[in-house]
Amino acid sequence: MIRAVALAALVVAGDPATLAVRTADGTVAWWRSDQAPVRWQAAHPAVTRALRWRRGASGVEWSELALRAGGEAWHTRVIVARLDPRRVRFDVQWGVDSTARSTWSVSELDSDVVFAVNAGQFTAALPWGWVVADGRERLSPGRGPLSSAFVVTRDGAVRFVNDDALDAVRRIPGVVAAFQSYPTLLRGDGVVPPMVRDPCAIDCTHRDARVALGVDHQGRVLVALTRFDAAGEALGFLPLGLTVTETAALMGALGARQAVLLDGGISAQMLVRDAAGAPHSWRGVRRVPLGLVARVR
Repeated sequence: MIRAVALAALVVAGDPATLAVRTADGTVAWWRSDQAPVRWQAAHPAVTRALRWRRGASGVEWSELALRAGGEAWHTRVIVARLDPRRVRFDVQWGVDSTARSTWSVSELDSDVVFAVNAGQFTAALPWGWVVADGRERLSPGRGPLSSAFVVTRDGAVRFVNDDALDAVRRIPGVVAAFQSYPTLLRGDGVVPPMVRDPCAIDCTHRDARVALGVDHQGRVLVALTRFDAAGEALGFLPLGLTVTETAALMGALGARQAVLLDGGISAQMLVRDAAGAPHSWRGVRRVPLGLVARVR
């Protein structure tokens, strides 16, 4: 396991939420809720220096940050994966059986899968919104001003599509995998949507285990998974962690220019396979109806 790097969120009652990162040179504050940027033009250098990337399979690398946020999220770990779509191919796996039970889990994947994470959001037993899996449309689009779709085309290219452009993308031949999720954390070129900024128009006080998916300024796919870290990995599945606004800040500081939140809580789970083929997994408590996987091209 990678040695964690401490990231502290120093919160005093009545004061703005503050995020800081501990680097080799000491602790550096890089985000305050009352001075938060409305656009992330690049990764924050303090966060970049804190990351120690570990090489996985071809096109895959990952690192960790140990976080301290407000309230019950006083000790949170973040696992960050970075994938190059030129070297890996993404696919969406449908995980609902004939009895409407969710079946997908990172603990039961083929050995050629080098990365996996639970995908989208869900209502009852089914994923929410548009899903294209196994090359065919499984569900039609949902609608919402903060929804985004992650789309994979036949040539392996990936893109994010906002709600207002989704109908046009559905008509384009060559979409082989896609899913919708919400809320959007970063839109366009690193812009934080107004509804996600502080003060927030949605519930941005709730803390939970988080999974976020994004694309950075170099076109690489970024995934961040948070884990409760006060009692080691044995209790890492507990649904305690960052707010939506803090997760948007984290993705911006990691270098994402577009990002969306995925289902978190006890559903949050991820797998990364290292260069020797050994799996490193962070499991959730329950199976989910949808997964995003990557294989080496």
